[in-house]
Amino acid sequence: MKTPHKKKLKAPLTVEQKINRRSFISFSAFAVLSGGAFAGWKWLLNAPEETAGITAGTRAPLRRALNKTELFFRNFFSNKHLVKTYPVEQAAKNPRVNSLIGIEDDEDFDITRWKLQVKLNNQKTRHITIEEIKALPKTEIVYDFKCVEGWDEIQHWAGVKLSDFLIHFQLENEAEKQYMGLETPNGAYYVGLERESILHPQTLLAYEMNGKTISTEHGAPLRLIVPVKYGIKNLKRIGKMSFSNNRPRDYWAEQGYDYYSGL
Repeated sequence: MKTPHKKKLKAPLTVEQKINRRSFISFSAFAVLSGGAFAGWKWLLNAPEETAGITAGTRAPLRRALNKTELFFRNFFSNKHLVKTYPVEQAAKNPRVNSLIGIEDDEDFDITRWKLQVKLNNQKTRHITIEEIKALPKTEIVYDFKCVEGWDEIQHWAGVKLSDFLIHFQLENEAEKQYMGLETPNGAYYVGLERESILHPQTLLAYEMNGKTISTEHGAPLRLIVPVKYGIKNLKRIGKMSFSNNRPRDYWAEQGYDYYSGL
C-alpha cells in the first residue's frame, strides 16, 4: 500500500519579500499607466486640429470631448443648484482686475451715452438705459469668483437678475432660444451663454461692486456676473445682447478654450 504523497508547503514570505513584491507591482502599474498616458498625449498632439468656426484652436478629438461634456452637464443642470455665498465682510476690499480685452482700447466709448442694444427676433433693436435697469429690484451676491488661470477671490456684486430683466422688458420670447450672445460696445470681446445659465437665479446684470458703482476697469456701466461659470464668461461692459438657437461666437472658445466653461 502506497503512502500518500504529502504536498510541500511554501515557506511564508518574509517582510522584505512582501515589500519587494508590492514595490514591483506598484512600479509596473505606474510604468504601464505612464506609457499609456504618454501614448495618449502623443496621439492627441498629432491629431488634426478642429475645423475653425464658432470654436477653434484645439485638436478635433479634444473639442469633441468638450462638446459631449457640455451636453452631459446641460442635461443635468438645475437652477436649484446654487453656488456658495459668503458674508459681505469676507469680500475682497480691492478686487483683482484681470483682463481688459474689449474695453482698454475703446477710445470712442462715452459712458454718458451708453445704452444696451438688444437685438429682437423681428430684426429690430431695442435700446435700454442704465437708469431703466437700475429701476428694477436690486439683487446682491457675495461669492467666490473663479478664473481659468487658477486664482479665485470672494467678491461682492449687485445688479438685476438677468431673468427679471428679461421678464420686465418682455423678452421672454427671445429668451426661449437656446443661446444668448453678449458683446462689448466695440465688439472686441464677446461670449455665448446657454439658456440654462441665462435663467439661473444667481446670474446678474451687475452695476455695483462693493456697494459702489462699478469702475471702468471692472466693466462699467453694466457687466455680466454668472457665478456658475468661469470668469472668461463674465463679460465686462455689455454693449449688445442677442438670442439664437445656434451657438453665438465666443472669444476664448475661438482660442481653444471650452465653450461651456462651467463650474
